[in-house]
Amino acid sequence: MNRKRMGGVYLVEFAIIGLLLFTLLFGVLEMGRLYFTVNGLGEVVRRGARLAAVCNIQDPVVLRRAIFNAATEAGASQLIGSLETADLTLVYLDVNGVAVSNPGDLDNASGFSAIRYVQLRVENFPFELLIPGFRGAFTLPVFRSTIPRESLGSDGESEVPTPC
Repeated sequence: MNRKRMGGVYLVEFAIIGLLLFTLLFGVLEMGRLYFTVNGLGEVVRRGARLAAVCNIQDPVVLRRAIFNAATEAGASQLIGSLETADLTLVYLDVNGVAVSNPGDLDNASGFSAIRYVQLRVENFPFELLIPGFRGAFTLPVFRSTIPRESLGSDGESEVPTPC
């Protein structure tokens, strides 16, 4: 074979193998990013439920802190792109696991004093693939954390919650 004519064969071989190699490389990076996002969302619901169990139920800082933002910072999370406080669902549950209808009502027996559990959920969070040629998004499963209530911002002396 003529060496001059073989130069094009190497180029074609590299194009085929290079495409497969770079697709595999981007796939491995995307799997790492997916695992990071899944672990981050799990930590967000755990952290947020813990904060909600000990902080005042009307305190908006709880959800901002849950997504790893500063107490005064609004907007998307700096840790998980496109995660905002609107993606979180905070629910206060009674002893039977039913949502308390008016958790902020201090005088009603079905309000503040009925709360026994705190639940934080992230539902329908989209994960966008960044692999060239395989663009798309899929929805991650529901992330949920339910823990027993603690002080809910109350000092124990009175039923009136105090800010965190």
